Amino acid sequence: MFRREFIRLASLAAGAVPFLRFARLSAAEQHGTDISNARDKNLPADELLKLFQDPPNAYRPMVRWWWNGDRVSADEITRELDVLQRAGIGGVEINPIKFPTEADPVNTKALTWMSDEWIAVLKVALQGCKERGMTCDMIVGSGWPYGGEFLARQDQTQMVALGTREFSGPQHVRLTSTELLADVSPQFVSPYKDPLKELFALTLVPYELESTNAAVPVEVNRETNVVEFDVPTGRHVLYFLVKLTGFMAVINGAPGASGPVLNHYSAQSVTRYLDRISDRLSATVGPLGQHFRAFFTDSIELEGANWCDDMLPEFGRRRGYDLAPYLPFVLFMVGEMGNAVVDASGASFSPDFLKQTQLVRYDFETTKHELFQERFVSTFVNWCTRIGVKSRMQAYGMDCDPIAAGMMLDIPECETWIRSEQIQEFDSGDYTHGRSYTMINKFVSSAAHLSGKRLISCEEMTNTDDPFHASMERIKVAGDQSMLSGVTQSVLHGFNYSPPAAPFPGWVRYGTYFSERNTWWPYFRYWTTYKARLSALFQHADMQADIAILPPEADLASRYGFQRDPFPRIAYPPYLYKLWEAIHQNGSGCDYISEEIIAKSTVIGGRLIFRDRSYKAILMPAVESIQPATAERLQSFVTSGGTIIFIDKAPHLASGLADQAANSNKVLDFISAMRKNYPLRTPLLPVKESEMVEWYRDLQTRYALQPDVVIDTPTDFIGQIHYRTGALEIFFFTHYGPQERHTFEAKFNVGDKVAWLWDAESGVRAPYGSTEKKNVLTISLEPSESKLIVFESPTSLTSDRDNTHHPFHPNKYPVAASQDKVIPGPWDVKLEHVDGTERTIVLQDLVDFNEREELKSFAGTIIYHKQLSIDKIGAPLRLKLGYVHAISELAVNGHDLGVRWYGEHVYDVSSAVAPGLNNISIKVVTTLGNYMKTLKDNPTAHAWTSNTPFYPLGLIHPVRLVTGE
Repeated sequence: MFRREFIRLASLAAGAVPFLRFARLSAAEQHGTDISNARDKNLPADELLKLFQDPPNAYRPMVRWWWNGDRVSADEITRELDVLQRAGIGGVEINPIKFPTEADPVNTKALTWMSDEWIAVLKVALQGCKERGMTCDMIVGSGWPYGGEFLARQDQTQMVALGTREFSGPQHVRLTSTELLADVSPQFVSPYKDPLKELFALTLVPYELESTNAAVPVEVNRETNVVEFDVPTGRHVLYFLVKLTGFMAVINGAPGASGPVLNHYSAQSVTRYLDRISDRLSATVGPLGQHFRAFFTDSIELEGANWCDDMLPEFGRRRGYDLAPYLPFVLFMVGEMGNAVVDASGASFSPDFLKQTQLVRYDFETTKHELFQERFVSTFVNWCTRIGVKSRMQAYGMDCDPIAAGMMLDIPECETWIRSEQIQEFDSGDYTHGRSYTMINKFVSSAAHLSGKRLISCEEMTNTDDPFHASMERIKVAGDQSMLSGVTQSVLHGFNYSPPAAPFPGWVRYGTYFSERNTWWPYFRYWTTYKARLSALFQHADMQADIAILPPEADLASRYGFQRDPFPRIAYPPYLYKLWEAIHQNGSGCDYISEEIIAKSTVIGGRLIFRDRSYKAILMPAVESIQPATAERLQSFVTSGGTIIFIDKAPHLASGLADQAANSNKVLDFISAMRKNYPLRTPLLPVKESEMVEWYRDLQTRYALQPDVVIDTPTDFIGQIHYRTGALEIFFFTHYGPQERHTFEAKFNVGDKVAWLWDAESGVRAPYGSTEKKNVLTISLEPSESKLIVFESPTSLTSDRDNTHHPFHPNKYPVAASQDKVIPGPWDVKLEHVDGTERTIVLQDLVDFNEREELKSFAGTIIYHKQLSIDKIGAPLRLKLGYVHAISELAVNGHDLGVRWYGEHVYDVSSAVAPGLNNISIKVVTTLGNYMKTLKDNPTAHAWTSNTPFYPLGLIHPVRLVTGE
């Protein structure tokens, strides 16, 4: 039956053409050169400084604008654009989405996506963005992945899924198609109500299976829907494949764009879907490029889709052999979100047959990647180009090669999550611990760098665990981690369309609670401006990297299948996503690359060169299988003077089934020869996963991998990234752990240049105080603090207007102070609750509100006031508030002394105090989380906080007056 299906489908396919192993990269190259990036121009240093100090909207964070249930109106659209602009938001991504189940619609009408009424409101949003100079993107469709009620069956997503039954013979078996179809019912997260299920093929095999030759096809009586077959003596397994069409519904689709998911493996289906949108919009709003910056494709979460009508002939054309006999043994059972279910069902494969099926699985997974790339990604990119907008996409998942796809897109996108309000320890042993950037971020940014792009967007602050506790400090740490991974633009997840009439807290779909109803919203512009300054600078510079990492792509695909990034069920090897961090923590920069990149690279003087990227070393973690052409190019790289670090394993096998033995011998010969002839530049080393920072530092020293900046005491929770533009060398350092202040010495390899601190919070540029050693700086970072250090040539900036600023001194506030006095109570405290109520209390001593039952549910503004007597004013005075899980403001004797929204809440009060009594007023703005947990009758609060903890509230440590430097 497999053979007959193959022949039938092959007759429908176009004539075969020779398979091109690197066709994906050719498409990427074409689009990478044809599509210009608006930020590829190096600006003069003076212009760049102006851009940094006053960044336009184009560099400011955007928001994903959830149009909840498409219950939208023109007036509210306009009002919310004003709210966003005042908060420092530079653009929106219009994102229609299913209405939150627990929200009160307050009698607002739900519009249908792409209806006349909906487009009328869309035109108001487009005009509003244009009037405010704001960027406007829009998601394609609604929810994710693409789909809609209007899709014909031929355009719906397809899957071939596996089922097995075991029998003991001899016996005669009679089954119905219905019971076999019922056996294959994957537990989809988003099932479609009307799927089509068909028996695709059946085969009977002995339990001890050594070859496909032992498989016996089993026929289905199509008239009676009965399956009958004889089981020979002994233990046997029936493998049956079920084809499902239209099995998945759009996740959270709004009215008009829910329904079945599109078949992403059919270029014709994708084209029909996209043209339906552009034709409808163009006819009503005019040329789309005049209104939208980009169209956006969200998460590729296809629940295991793996098929198209011509999959078998395409596989044969590309791989050179027939997939059909192997297909039952290549597939895994399908679990949640398409994740493979590896269990004990099915036959027991001999070692040789297991290896054979793994090779075929790699070929099948590769074919799927190629078809997805050509038929979905390329179709989407070409469509965007044709209608005059940019293509923006989260190009990763089981179906999508992030490097090849990311190179094709105008704006590749990754994602950064907030899992907990508490800033966690950065754990070398567990990738999910202490990290906000996801596993995919560095792959996406690498793809952008390889194709010369500087605009790398990120779905940031996704928070499905605890959105109401998220503080601005937590947002800063997550955003800084994004920057370390190569992100240059934030798209916040998300701002909920929610009219004022909606009961508190309004309509909430997803993400951190970015809302005018949030307590800290009036301060949010501090962060948006900080982030905009960094983005403006990085989008006009090139991230530096001279180390490449080649993942074991073939080994992963053959054993486990490609994974559901950014949350892979299996990380292979477990430390794969942590390698880049250790490299950056030790002062270098790196990119992930692929075999396709190596094949298209040149080798000159010990460097692997791809376009503008140049690598002096390649790290190969647990790579066993590669193409012979890759091994040959690696040998040339080492021969020319390059270094390859084989980690845990060295390649000795070829990927794919075709010519396996001969190709494996070639791979082994190339690798063995280079290791024999150049042992000092081809070491095979075990990794120390629990000590990766120290492990890489030792490797860096032993193999002379000189970093851009030598850090004397590297650590897990301090990261850096290096950019270059013109004569400027830009280094961004950040502390993203809960540990104490960390001070280290950094020696920069930048030549004859001078260090300046460009303060991303204030926009001020000041000389950086240095040691007597040239280009050696002392850097001190408190938790959540970052520093942007720019090395300039003496003539880089023609204007010296900033040179009057006092030099920055890294140890301005040392840990040890000459005198430290606790300010005693009582404190007069005013409580301004977010619900509009006010009251005053007296605290004899400062307490954590969370420890007082009558105070733990507070949310809003706490104002602490007292009079402090000071005998005399001499040495500098500072007020230290200790740890504050919130935002603080300080006023002394009526003088406003600023705001602290992260890190150490320390204020210099020297200029405001006077001898005698001084009035001190400390304002603390809390988060909403604790209060939300107490709203038991509020459906939205209950839905989002039932599993969240209470966090500290208020001033929880003694306030101290510190005297002296």
